[in-house]
Amino acid sequence: MAEFKLPYFKEHLNLNVADERLAGVLLSRSESYVPEMSQTALVEAALASPVNSEPLCEMAKDKNHVVVISSDHTRPVPSRVTMPVILKELRKYNPDLKVTILIATGMHRPTTAEELLARYGEEIVKNEKIVVHDAYNDDEMTFKGILPSGGELWVNKLVDECDLLISEGFIEPHFFAGFSGGRKSVLPGIASKKTVLWNHNAMFIANKNARSGNLENNPIHKDMLFAAQQAGLKFILNVVINSEKEVINAFAGDLSEAHAKGCEFVKGLAQVSPIPADIVVTTNGGYPLDQNIYQTVKGMTAGEACVREGGVVIIASSCMDGHGGEFFYKLLADFPSAEAALKNIVDVPPSETEFDQWEAQILARILCKCTVILVSKHCSKEMITAMHMRHAESLEEAMKIADELVGKDSKITVIPDGIAVIVK
Repeated sequence: MAEFKLPYFKEHLNLNVADERLAGVLLSRSESYVPEMSQTALVEAALASPVNSEPLCEMAKDKNHVVVISSDHTRPVPSRVTMPVILKELRKYNPDLKVTILIATGMHRPTTAEELLARYGEEIVKNEKIVVHDAYNDDEMTFKGILPSGGELWVNKLVDECDLLISEGFIEPHFFAGFSGGRKSVLPGIASKKTVLWNHNAMFIANKNARSGNLENNPIHKDMLFAAQQAGLKFILNVVINSEKEVINAFAGDLSEAHAKGCEFVKGLAQVSPIPADIVVTTNGGYPLDQNIYQTVKGMTAGEACVREGGVVIIASSCMDGHGGEFFYKLLADFPSAEAALKNIVDVPPSETEFDQWEAQILARILCKCTVILVSKHCSKEMITAMHMRHAESLEEAMKIADELVGKDSKITVIPDGIAVIVK
């Protein structure tokens, strides 16, 4: 009997799979990777030897105002580790430097005061200026040109009010942008609603190159990189983390080159070959990534890459905040089937992209291939089933449902953390 501990919210769920049914296990090698330095030392080393860039302290020494773009509450960036080092480096030769931390919410809900405290700690929240980006407020935006795809680029006007723009973030596989980090701090991070909607259009989401682990000829990445360059993002610090949300490597320097180097490192750890099976069991990596159904679609895509047509993906995710977006919910729930929901989305032109359409498109695509059973003790069963998924209170209940659908002798692939792997 194979035993697994799967991340769920701030705990773990136990899964037992009979040896004869286990097709295989897909794990990121980040779990076995042992860094040579402490978390803080890794960040300091990256800043001390930036990729194709002068050190951050040198860049900041004659500046008046620096804006640091920082991830919001939905991203497990260990800012308690990274931000103090960044601030120290910025003020090394310029102790009176004005710094604004700009929270890259994209189109998510605003980060709360409690979440800011949890992310940065009391000292930074009390002593630093923190601005939470609002993608819906046109008065806070500045026009920065036309995207390669033809859309208008509007970003937070703070980029024009500072004389140095930098960002912190983390790099992981991303299910349509290829990888997180780098340019994503700007688009969607601090972009206007209209720009995000254009970039996340149905045609791009359906593009074969808009997949996890791929940047080459990825139209979404191309727009994002252009946006970051136009906004004037001059320096990034991106970390790589393990399942415990601990820093195992860090990359700093030039927007494109430092990010590319970090992506190569992540790919080396995360890329795995698919193990086809009738049942795939996975997760969304636990808290904070499994707060809602919207975010949980990311983990489902790893299951999609392995499950056979007509099979079952079981995903354990708390979804304690519910669906994560009323528009996302309605794009599934207002239609009689996943097939009907997908048909409604795929031909929508970029200029008419609806809010959260991209996440609904991917979820509907997955549901057209297989049954999805969402294991949650926190989320409403009615909400889950209205979105054309099955609900289970436990992994045991989910396995029972799956066995009824595809047979008790069917093979099972286990992906303990669905967002940590690139299934190629």
